[in-house]
Parts: sequence; structure tokens; C-alpha cells
Amino acid sequence: MVARDRLVPIIVASPLFLQNLDTSVMATALPSIAESLKVPPLHLNLAITSYLLSLAVFLPISGWLADRFGAKRVFCLAIAFFSLGSALCGAANSLPELVLFRILQGLGGAMMVPVGRLILLRSVPPSQMISAMVWFTVPPVIGRMVGPLFGGAIVTLTSWRWIFLINIPFGVLAIFLALAFVEDMDGAAAPVPFDTKGFVLLALGLSALLGALETAGKAVVPIWVSLLVAGLGSLTLLLYYLHGRRQTHPIIDLSILRFRTFRTNVLGAAPLRIAIGASPFLLPLMLQLGFGLSPLASGLLTVATAIGGLGTRIVMKRVIHSVGFRHLLIGATVLTSFFYMSYSQFSPSTPHLLIFCTLMIGGLVNSMCMVALGALGFSEIPPTRMSHATVLSSMVQQLSVSFGVVLGASLVSAAAWWHGGDTAHVQAEDFSPAFVVVGMLTMLSLYSFLQLHPKEGAGLH
Repeated sequence: MVARDRLVPIIVASPLFLQNLDTSVMATALPSIAESLKVPPLHLNLAITSYLLSLAVFLPISGWLADRFGAKRVFCLAIAFFSLGSALCGAANSLPELVLFRILQGLGGAMMVPVGRLILLRSVPPSQMISAMVWFTVPPVIGRMVGPLFGGAIVTLTSWRWIFLINIPFGVLAIFLALAFVEDMDGAAAPVPFDTKGFVLLALGLSALLGALETAGKAVVPIWVSLLVAGLGSLTLLLYYLHGRRQTHPIIDLSILRFRTFRTNVLGAAPLRIAIGASPFLLPLMLQLGFGLSPLASGLLTVATAIGGLGTRIVMKRVIHSVGFRHLLIGATVLTSFFYMSYSQFSPSTPHLLIFCTLMIGGLVNSMCMVALGALGFSEIPPTRMSHATVLSSMVQQLSVSFGVVLGASLVSAAAWWHGGDTAHVQAEDFSPAFVVVGMLTMLSLYSFLQLHPKEGAGLH
């Protein structure tokens, strides 16, 4: 690929870099923010939940906006909203202000990620999609890699406010590069009417599910409240499904799930995505709470998964050419499961070099799964339905990651209770069962991958 073809995937993936950086440094800075705003640290859960709820509300509308006003225009506007929200978060002087500005951040985040993926899928020829998807993974991997170290350094050396303010120059740079290198994609010549009822149903359903997942097991509300809200959210999404079947132009057309490769990417890979959501949550807790390592030492070890992810760029095309998508997904999923279960064998006495190397190879194989799914999953979608596909994929991924975090926390809590302890004093042994379950969960995705044809995605390489 020429330099421009490499640059465009990196530009449209820059929102993922911003989101991963924001999420990781936010977690590191919570105690400092709580002290500055004079609120209990637990109350800052609202600052995280408000962002997730904002994502849930505005994700469904992003595809319609891109079709109506043009993907490039919406993409740049979304980054501007995210950057403005970041600047305001950095200036917040109270918890209500921070929550309000995180909602504005979520508005930008909800639009910029699926619209960026839409730009990539519309601008890259199928024969170059594997290379494009590999480059597309570089910015988010770098965000995950530098986030914990970056956040720790900022909180240690300066004010927590810089964890938000630092997003501004990155956002401005991303907008400048998008304006310079991304081709204009005009909105639809005859825009479809906006599905107001569908938007409300999806927004309420996703907000309820994500809110329930975020509060489950955190003592923010009684567990029965979380279960009730999750049930109401599921019922609302069912109502949207029934509404969408009768609607000529639903805001998200669920009929695209009839395409096998897309269905595999969204539904079949859900167990794998849940596991990938659980692992980054479990690893730092195990290293810090279970093994007694400092946040910096923990960050230096967990960065190995991101380094392994970067290695995907070196081997991906060669592996795809050699074995094809089906065999790659099957083999990489089995290896991902094996490595997740192997994390259960870590102990405080395990040499750090061994932990680092194991995490690095594990990061390589699960990144190969994600790149393959990203390239193959949209290969059958017609261009006119691409905006629906990118939004639906983003919605399911967000739910999967949130569920992975809840699952990981619940497994550790259950193991602590089984071992006679409590969640306030978890031990190293409490994390081992969680990694075994996460590894076994990953294997459930094999059922869908085995249904793929051996020649699936042949036109992509």
C-alpha cells in the first residue's frame, strides 16, 4: 500500500486512540480527582457511567448522520465534540460539572468511532482491506500501551486535569489530518426519514443495559435494581427488534445480520469479545492487589499485550495468505483461550520476564482474531448498508466489553467468597478461576468460526 493508504486507516482510528487513552488514564487518576473535587472515590463511578450512557444514547444516530451529512464532516465534528468535552472536563470544579462534560465527551465518542470505521470501509478496496485493518489497529493499541504509564506520570508529576487537557492537541491534529487526507463522502442524495421511535427505543434499551452492567456488583445500587434495569433494557431492545421489522427505514437495520460473515463478526465473536473485555480489567488488579506490585510495575508488565498487538502488523498478511480466514480464526481463538487460561498459573513468585513474554504472545494472537474479524466481517455488506453495519458492530462491541468487566469482577468476588475472604481483601488465588472461565468462554466462538467456508474472504487478499 502507498503511504496515503496507510495514513487513512491510522487517521480514522485516531478516535480509538483517544478513547483508549482517556479510559486508561481516567482509571489511574480517580483517587486524585476525588481528592480535588472533595467527593468519595466511589461517587466518581458516575463520571464513568455517564460517558457510557452517552455512548449508548448517541451511537444509534451516528450512521444516519453520516449518511445524511457526509461521513467526513460528521467524523471531524465528532472529534471536535470529544475534544471540547475533554477541555471542559479538565476545567470542572464539581462532580455534577464533570458528569455533564463527560456526557458531551460521550456524544463525540459515540459518533467518531463507527463513522471512522465507515470511512475506512468505504475508501479502501477489498484487496487492501487486510493491510488497512492492520494499520487501523495501531492507534488503539498504542493508546492501551501508553495509557497506564501516561496516566501515572501525569497524576504523579502534575494535576489530574491534564489527563483531559492532553486530548485537545491530539484531537486538533486528528481533525487537521482528516481534512487533509480523507476524501469527501457526500451525504445521501435522497436522505431517508429519521426513525424517531426506533432511536428512542434503542437509546433507552442500550442505556439501561450499559447502566445495569456498569453498576452491577459495585454497591452503587442494590443488585436487584441492576437486574431489574437490565431486564427492562432487554425488553426495550426486543421492542426495537419488533419495530424494526415493520419499519421501512429503521435507524439500525437488523436484517444485515443475514450476511454470514457479519453475523459471525457481531454475534459469533461475542464470547471472544467478552473475554477480551475482561482480561485488561483482571490483569492490573491481579498484579497490584494479588501480587502487591505498584501501578507503575503493573503497567510495565501489562504493556506487553499491546506490544504483542503491534506485532500483528508483521505477520498478519502472511498468515492470511497461508491458511485463510477460517483457519486463522479457529487457530488464533484456540491459542487465545490457552493463553487466558495460562494466566491463571501466574503467582507472586512467577518471574516477571515470563509474565511479560506470555502476555506479549497472548496479545499477538487475540489481536490477530480482531484484525481478521474486522476485515472479514464487513466483506459482504453492500455499500448502502455499511453505516448500519458499523453502528451495530460498535454497539455490540461496547456491550461485550462492559459485560466482560462485570463478568471478571463477579468471578473474582465469587472466588474470594469461596476462599473465605471478601472483595475488600482479594488474594492472588482469587484471580485464577476467573482466567480459567474467561479462557473457556473464548472457545464458544469456535462454533461460529467453524461454520465459515474455507474460501471465505478470498477476495480480501
